[in-house]
Formats: sequence, C-alpha cells, structure tokens
Amino acid sequence: MRTIPFVKMSGTGNDFMLIDNREHILKEGETAKLAQAACPRRISAGADGIILVEKSSKPGHDYRMRIFNADGSEAEMCGNGSRCITVFARQIGAAKEKQTIETIAGTLYATCAADNVSAQVQLSQPSKLELKKAVPVLGKNVDLYFMNTGVPHAIQFVEDLAAVDVKATGHAIRHHEVFKPKGTNANFVQLMGNDTIKIRTYERGVEDETFACGTGSTAAAIIAGLIHAYSSPVKVITASSATLTIHFEKKADTSSAPFLEGAVDTIYKGEYYWR
Repeated sequence: MRTIPFVKMSGTGNDFMLIDNREHILKEGETAKLAQAACPRRISAGADGIILVEKSSKPGHDYRMRIFNADGSEAEMCGNGSRCITVFARQIGAAKEKQTIETIAGTLYATCAADNVSAQVQLSQPSKLELKKAVPVLGKNVDLYFMNTGVPHAIQFVEDLAAVDVKATGHAIRHHEVFKPKGTNANFVQLMGNDTIKIRTYERGVEDETFACGTGSTAAAIIAGLIHAYSSPVKVITASSATLTIHFEKKADTSSAPFLEGAVDTIYKGEYYWR
C-alpha cells in the first residue's frame, strides 16, 4: 500500500485533490489510475479530478499544471482547477503571488490573493464562436453555440434552467456526432439581466453535472457578450450558488484572453492509501 499526500480544494464547487509532484511521487501513467481509484464519491476520497504541480521545463514558467478527470482522462486545462492550483502552489512554495503556469492548452497567468482564499487567472485566447444550428438532441432541434476556452464547450441558452435534465441532455450533447472525435462539455445558460447569467454544466471526463466549471462559465459569459450584448465583467452564478466573475474584451466573433476570478476553499490535508 502506498501513501499519497494531497490537499482537498474547491473552486466554487469544483473539487479536486491537489498533489505536489515536483519530486515525482507519481510516475508517468500512474495518475490516471489514481484518479479512477480516488475520485469516486462515497466509496473513496471523492473529487472531480486530480491536479498535479510539476516542475516546468519551459523558461519563465513557475511550474507545470496537469489535471486528470475522474475517469482517468487527462484534460488540456481547467479554469476552476487553475484557480485552485494557484493557491496550492503558493502554499507549498512552488510560486509566489504572481504566477506563470504551463498547461497543455498554453501558458496561464495567475494572481493569488494574499490571504490564499481567491485567485484570478488569465486563460488562453478563446477560439472563434461557432453556431451549430438545429442540432437534433433527444428528439428536439436546438441551437448550440460552440467555443473553446482551453477546452471545448457547447452552450444552449434556456428559459428555465431548473427544468433542464442536465445529465441526460448533457450526455447527448457531449457525445453528439457534430462534436466528434473528442466530444465537448455541455452548458445550459439562463440570462438573468444586469450582466448576470446562471449556468449548469455537464463535464466531459467527469461524465456528470458538476457544481461549477470555470472554462464553461467563461465561454458562456463571452457568448452572452457576443450574442446578447452583455458587458464585461459578467457575473456567473454556478450550480453551487457561488459566483464567478469573468473579465473580457469583445472582438468580433471572439474575445481577448479572459480573466476568471473567484473564491478558492482549502478544505483539508490528507493521505490517500492506494492499494
């Protein structure tokens, strides 16, 4: 049996096990198996994913971020996870207040609050907005807006967010042929006025609804700006009832590299006994 030290953190309801892997306590290929073992709820530690701090080989970068979903798949990056790792990296001495982070999706620039309870991260440049018109989903034709904010996101604007069957509809959109081969995350968004939206997200890799999604909230905020004339900063109320703030500058069919801002909770430190 191996003992893996970790810190449990939550970024607006997205929860993760964060591990300092600068000294390679996990070898290449092991983290996917650990995520599959540790992330299930009730029968294990429980989390949306595992995030590693590793040494970066890129000049000017403080560290490398790697994130593994609950199903063991490695994601390009994660918005709420990047806020959590910003706080965690400062706690373990891997970086200071201002941070430059290597990810598969590109370089992120982050600022950790002095009290280690919030973080702001500048995400990568989003892709151009695409409209997937009249996509057949569970017997209905729906318009889906698509944008990649580090990971792919489909957005459906709805009148009543509470009435959406996120698991069934999200699963159908996530695996839809128009988003093959890699699939997409699926987000359902209700306009609230006053540059505020509500969102619920079905996350690829978690394969279920999560309490929050930073990159999904970012995509939804930018699209609300482009399609519904919302102005930055856009407030995004997540399924956890916590609020994320998205800062961006509209540019035709995309935006400038957006800033994602919100609270980070350090929940506990622990050791995972891995059989």
